[in-house]
Order: sequence, then C-alpha cells, then structure tokens
Amino acid sequence: YTLSLVDHLHVGEHADAHRVVPNAKVVDFGGVIERDVWSDHGERYELAPGVWVLRTPGHTKEDASLVVETAEGVVVLTHVWWNEQMQPVIDPLAEDQKALEASRLKVLEIADWIIPGHGKLFKPPSK
Repeated sequence: YTLSLVDHLHVGEHADAHRVVPNAKVVDFGGVIERDVWSDHGERYELAPGVWVLRTPGHTKEDASLVVETAEGVVVLTHVWWNEQMQPVIDPLAEDQKALEASRLKVLEIADWIIPGHGKLFKPPSK
C-alpha cells in the first residue's frame, strides 16, 4: 500500500497532500484512515519496525513527527523547529507555544539527528 503522513493540518497544502494518491493509508497525529475507515492511535504509532509517528503538538494541535531508527542513530523529521539553527524560539504561527516547548523536549530526548520542517539535517547540541 501507499502511505501518506500528514505532519500538521493548519494549511491546506499539507492536509490535502494525500489526495494525490486517493487509495493511500493516511496517518496523522492521532489516527489512521484506510479505505474510509478511521481508527485512533496513541502518542506513538508504529509504521514499520523502527519507524514511527510521534505526537508533537504546538505548531498546530495536530502536529506529528516521523521517527526513524537507523544504524547512525535516531532521526526525527519534525516541525517543532523550522531550521537547523533551532529557530524560531518563539514560533509566530504556533497554536500553543507551551505545548511546542514540551514537544521540543520530547524530540531532544530521543533524537540523535533532526530534520526540521524547512531546514537541513543537524545534530542536537546535547548529542
């Protein structure tokens, strides 16, 4: 099957991307839609061994990050930061800055590498 991950829902271009492949299994921050059937999932949803979706609200209430366990460490593709400078500190588009800060801590706890929403791969400062 084809898989479509919706990482956040506040802009139509993100939320509607799955329409390009209408028979895709669509996963977002809190559920899975497959063949018009919705099922909820929890804080973490495994897509395959070593690949999972993690709820990371803040930028929007519906943000999700993709976590991939590799031989080089855990890589997190996320929108909790926009770029490799870990900016902006205060997200001007955030729906919930406090939740965003909690999500950032959650990502930093597990990530050896981060790919931000609009930037390049980087290693977190504490790693």
